[in-house]
Amino acid sequence: MSIRARLFRTSLRAFIQGPEATIDQQRRSINRAALPLPRSERQRQIVVGGVPAVRVEPKRGAAHGHVLYLHGGGYCIGSPRSHASLAARLAKGAGMSTTVVDYRLAPEHVYPAGLDDCISAYEALLSEFPASSLTIAGDSAGGGATIATLQRIRDRGLEMPAAAVVLSPWVDLTGTAPSMHERADRDPMLRAEHLSKFGDAYRGATAADQHEVSPLFGDLFGLCPLLVQVGSDEILFDNAAMLADRIVAADGNVTLEVFDGMWHVFQVFAPMMPEASAALASASRFLIRHSK
Repeated sequence: MSIRARLFRTSLRAFIQGPEATIDQQRRSINRAALPLPRSERQRQIVVGGVPAVRVEPKRGAAHGHVLYLHGGGYCIGSPRSHASLAARLAKGAGMSTTVVDYRLAPEHVYPAGLDDCISAYEALLSEFPASSLTIAGDSAGGGATIATLQRIRDRGLEMPAAAVVLSPWVDLTGTAPSMHERADRDPMLRAEHLSKFGDAYRGATAADQHEVSPLFGDLFGLCPLLVQVGSDEILFDNAAMLADRIVAADGNVTLEVFDGMWHVFQVFAPMMPEASAALASASRFLIRHSK
């Protein structure tokens, strides 16, 4: 583990707010912590499929492909502001532009509002980009939303994107996976109490194991090639591992990358932490391999 990774691990526990913090407080906190875009990129506000979003693209030259990015934050916090840097660095590495959608959040908007926004944005992007150059990515809850969006794309008979990338995906809202508790002391970024609070707010009256709320329990057949990245020390480790196993069982194309000693969505610290930069570079190469 690099020196910078050790420093981040030490400082994160003091930075992450406890479960007593309100959702509004956590929203302000995650937006204040937003990192800047790469200097070569610019952003602009857009509306895609009726959903507000941020488009990030190169200041010079043309992009060769596009990433629909679904931000994390437990379906309750997070925004294009908080995640534009992460999305931009993933897309830039692949020579692509990206759209980070500002999907509706709970508790103001319970399931399926946020997911409806994600599929609406994807349908709109299909009119801008050929499916062969369109990809989807997301982290944490955004990773879960990515899988649920892919399932809806398949079920609606829409063209599949060329590939998808999920970072530390939250695909099981039941909270029963062993790593939720076994690795709680090893993950400095995420707490099970936060997930329980966010999950209850997001799903409303819908059961936690419903197939779109927890896409791990849905049909995983016929999805596009998928890269799953996860840290060995995070409480959502089992979510990622089980997702990969079940896609394999459904005869799908999936690659699982486990990063030793890393925590929940450590990739957000690129380019300040070499492990994060290496992970994003691998994800970018995956998108390049599978898109045209």
